[in-house]
Amino acid sequence: MMEKMIFGRFIPSDSFVHKMDPRSKLLFVFAFIVVVFLANNVVTYALLLAFTLFVILMSKIRLYFLINGLKPVIILLVFTFMIHILFTREGDIIFQLGFLKVYEEGLRQGIFISIRFLVLVFMTSILTLTTSPISITDGLETLLNPLKKVKLPVHELALMMSIALRFIPTLMDETDKIMKAQMARGSDLSAGPLKDRIKAVVPLLVPLFVSAFKRAEDLATAMEVRGYRGGEGRTRYRQLKWDWRDTTGLVLLAAVTILLVGLRN
Repeated sequence: MMEKMIFGRFIPSDSFVHKMDPRSKLLFVFAFIVVVFLANNVVTYALLLAFTLFVILMSKIRLYFLINGLKPVIILLVFTFMIHILFTREGDIIFQLGFLKVYEEGLRQGIFISIRFLVLVFMTSILTLTTSPISITDGLETLLNPLKKVKLPVHELALMMSIALRFIPTLMDETDKIMKAQMARGSDLSAGPLKDRIKAVVPLLVPLFVSAFKRAEDLATAMEVRGYRGGEGRTRYRQLKWDWRDTTGLVLLAAVTILLVGLRN
C-alpha cells in the first residue's frame, strides 16, 4: 500500500497547472482550504466537487491515480464518516438495528465531511504532483519574504518544509521495503491480537528510524560539501514569473467563492 502514496511526489508534465507559478498555486491551495468551509448544502458541495474535478482535468493527472493515492488515508476517511453517523442524533431515523440508529442529519453530515476531506486531499496532492520541491521552496520563500523584517528565518523555514514534503514519499517507500523484508522472514503485521501486532511493529520502526537519520546525515553532508550557508547572498537559477495562467486560476477561485457564498442556506 505504501507505494501508492502520492502526497509529496512530483510528476513532470506540460499541463496548465504545471505551468503555473508556484506562488499562485500555494495561494490557490491556502485560499481553497478556507473556501471549502463555506459549503453547507448539497448544491455548494456539488460545486466544490465539480471545481475540484475541473482542476484535476487541467492538471492532466489521472483521477484513477489520485483515487489510488487515497488508500493510505482511507481509514481516516471512514473513521470520520462513522463518527458522524453514530454520534449525530438530529433529524429523522432512517435506519435502526438494535441500539444502532442512523439519523438523517448524521448521514448528511458524514457525506458532507467526507466530500470536504476528499477535495482537500485532492487539491493538496495536485499541488505537490504538479510542483517540484525546489519550486515549492522558492515560492514559499518569496511569499514569506515580508516576515524577514521581524527576523524570521524565512529561507531556512521554506527549505525545511520542502525537505519534509520530499521525505514523505521517500520514507513511505522505505517503510514498504522494510515491511516486505520482515514478511519475507515470517513476520506478520496484520494477524494476531493487538498486543502482538504492536510488538511486531518494533522491528519495523527501528530500521526505519535508522534509515531516516542516515538519509538526514547524508543530506546534511551533501549540503555542507556544496557550501550551503543559509539564504544570505544566494541567487536562483530559475526565476519565478507570474503570467496569465496564475491570474486566471485565482480569478476562477474567486468566482467559485462568490458562487458558494450566494448558494449558501
